[in-house]
Amino acid sequence: MTRPSTPAFLDEPPASQRLTPYDREHMVLYLRLLDAARDGADWQEAVQILFGLDPHSNPQRCRRIHDTHLARARWMTEHGYRELVRESQRH
Repeated sequence: MTRPSTPAFLDEPPASQRLTPYDREHMVLYLRLLDAARDGADWQEAVQILFGLDPHSNPQRCRRIHDTHLARARWMTEHGYRELVRESQRH
């Protein structure tokens, strides 16, 4: 069984008050990060599983990647989802 490919990621998601193409492309990653945080997963385990990175090789970078993407995922739950709702109502 082949695993679906994960979109390439940036060290930090683009900062915007609007939903970005990057956000749309990484929606599944955001959901998985939120699930991991809710379940109390260690950030090192999450970054290894979700991003495929070794948190021991560059802990500062890995922590930044994890934290900035999790922050964006949380932004999506508070603000970004509204754009998705508006779009779905237009169709």
